[in-house]
Amino acid sequence: MTTSEIQSAPALKRIEVVAAVILDAQRRLFATQRGYGAQKDGWEIPGGKIEAGETPQQALVREIKEELDADIAVGELMATVEHDYPAFHLTMHCYVCRLTSADLTLKEHEAARWLTVDELDDVDWLPADRRLISHFRRLLTDKPL
Repeated sequence: MTTSEIQSAPALKRIEVVAAVILDAQRRLFATQRGYGAQKDGWEIPGGKIEAGETPQQALVREIKEELDADIAVGELMATVEHDYPAFHLTMHCYVCRLTSADLTLKEHEAARWLTVDELDDVDWLPADRRLISHFRRLLTDKPL
């Protein structure tokens, strides 16, 4: 590849999202299976894009309401993941959350599971979410709920 080819290569589109690391009192993590798009069938932490004028926390509350018809309390930032997919660069801000409503209704996902620390490897995580496994393990074993 010549220098001019490197300089003219298009930059990846950048997408910034938030994700809800939802934990329950039984030390389980809520994970969802995508039901659409290029990443269909992969497992992820639910969330979505931040819209103009929203804080990450506001975006997360809105996205969880839209995707799961649930209310959450957003806690601390657990991690920010940077990952290059073939068509875009993803920046994903992951917040520890808890449900404040009793029910979850899947509106955009194929399936969902509450995972214990021993079940974290039982699903096929999307690449960016896979980078969070060590954080999930620590949350589910070390941190008081």
